[in-house]
Amino acid sequence: QVRLVESGGGLVQTGGSLTLSCEAFGRTLGNYAVAWFRQAPGKAFGFVGGVSRKYGGTYYGDSVKGRFTVSRDNAKNTVTLQMNAQTPEDTAVYYCATDLMDPSDYDDPSDYQTWGQGTQVSVSS
Repeated sequence: QVRLVESGGGLVQTGGSLTLSCEAFGRTLGNYAVAWFRQAPGKAFGFVGGVSRKYGGTYYGDSVKGRFTVSRDNAKNTVTLQMNAQTPEDTAVYYCATDLMDPSDYDDPSDYQTWGQGTQVSVSS
């Protein structure tokens, strides 16, 4: 059974950093495009960042560019999301998702077939 498991969420102060991990069970993440999305209470589901399957290119939502970094660790079969300079607006449940093909539109959730259960990130002011 294929599963994605996110970890690393927690509480951080404004300006702090957290690193989230997305670990795959039952599949090799290197064979998939992987993306991170987030959803805050009362807000729309939003694209955070992603990494392509084919060339390892990375893509980011406008609100996190320059602060967040997505990277692969194929030895650990994980994809990480390094989050720096966090603000209260980053508070949300963060989800990772995989797509067998590199999506034409990384920020479209419907392109992804498998999702993790999410991990809560809270940034205090």
